[in-house]
Amino acid sequence: MPILDSTFKPPFYFRKSFIATVYSGLFRKVNLEQKRERLELADGDFIDLDWSYAQQKSDKVIILLSGLEGHAQRPYLTGTAKLFNKNGIDAISVNFRGCSGEPNRKYYAYHSGATEDLHAIIMHAIKDKKYAEIYLYGISLGGNLALKYLGERDDVPSQIKACIGISVPCSLQHSAKRLHSFINKPFHDRFKKRLVNSLRVKQSQFPEQISEAEVDSIKTLNDFDEIYTSRAHGFKNALDYYEKSSCLQFLPNIKVPSLIINALNDSFLTPECFPVKAAKNNPNLYLEMPKYGGHVGFIQRGGVYYNEKRALEFVTKNTK
Repeated sequence: MPILDSTFKPPFYFRKSFIATVYSGLFRKVNLEQKRERLELADGDFIDLDWSYAQQKSDKVIILLSGLEGHAQRPYLTGTAKLFNKNGIDAISVNFRGCSGEPNRKYYAYHSGATEDLHAIIMHAIKDKKYAEIYLYGISLGGNLALKYLGERDDVPSQIKACIGISVPCSLQHSAKRLHSFINKPFHDRFKKRLVNSLRVKQSQFPEQISEAEVDSIKTLNDFDEIYTSRAHGFKNALDYYEKSSCLQFLPNIKVPSLIINALNDSFLTPECFPVKAAKNNPNLYLEMPKYGGHVGFIQRGGVYYNEKRALEFVTKNTK
């Protein structure tokens, strides 16, 4: 499809990428009542799902996937869930393995390309909950995951009607390199600290899998992916993980209407993360590149973010 023109115009003081990103990540508040369900997985592990509902019984649900080390109470998920609930659609806000406040049972956890758990959630929504229409919505890592899922499978369930990815690092290798740049040091260090703290818990659970010295040796996000992510999930190394898990290579195969919204001033993204060619050549793939927005910082007046409004518009347009 042609590249979409964006109408996003944030308040003047949120045009700076850093300000929009930090405000949205640290200061935004959304009140939403959620009900937790534990989904047992085939490998003996679990995922915690936080549900919120439309006022009337609905046969439609949106599955919301967080970014790196996110969880189901992050405003970038609850804001979207609340808007969809008001418009007659139930919402599942997903806590990836180990991100719900309780360590998961296995040494491995989640990563940018681990689509098996997403498939389990989708089948749970279809077979157990009987939803007729399902929409996928992913933030950053979650967006990469959702798009990869749609592009890598020949058996995508027909109940999936639309997908929206926000601030998607379509090329993980390039985005990871960008996160190590000086401009992103505050974000890099924050992510690394949270990941290493989680890994220390894992180390105490599985001392035979990883030593304290190995955990202590992690100084960068790349180190984390070399020492833990790649080894725990069956990749040769961090580069192998990035290459095999990036959604970019799968975008040409997507057959479900899918929208990517990536801001041009997103400091986490490089030119390789803006899939212009794929969008032009795939009639099911839409790419919107607002001038502003930072990383998941599409702030506008009224409390509802631009990306949330666009997600609802996109779902409504493609499910009539």
